[in-house]
Amino acid sequence: KVLDASTLSFGTRVRWFAICFIAGILCSFLGTALLWLPKGIKLFAVFYTLGNIAALASTCFLMGPVKQLKAMFDPKRLIATIVMLLCLILTLCAVFWWNKKGLAMLFCILQFLAMTWYSLSYIPFAR
Repeated sequence: KVLDASTLSFGTRVRWFAICFIAGILCSFLGTALLWLPKGIKLFAVFYTLGNIAALASTCFLMGPVKQLKAMFDPKRLIATIVMLLCLILTLCAVFWWNKKGLAMLFCILQFLAMTWYSLSYIPFAR
């Protein structure tokens, strides 16, 4: 049986999961390091958001994209998913369109909390 129409072997899927997850962590750390530069808030917001997106995308390799999307929008984690995606978008809006550094920082903090809430939604009784 083909899992979610994926032709990747289990080893390849685990390898790409690790690559995406590590890239996500590196992007987040790089963004944090760039925060201290002049106008670093934009770089921080972009790299931190890209890091979270890469970490989220990494699980697509393990579960498959269709199963991942079904799990994300399952009724028990729907609110966590919407809040997480909204925080990702609002962070970038605050930096690029609204030019509000404080708001961008607030959305990055909310992004962290939303990603934590979303991640905990996969652990039974953890929320």
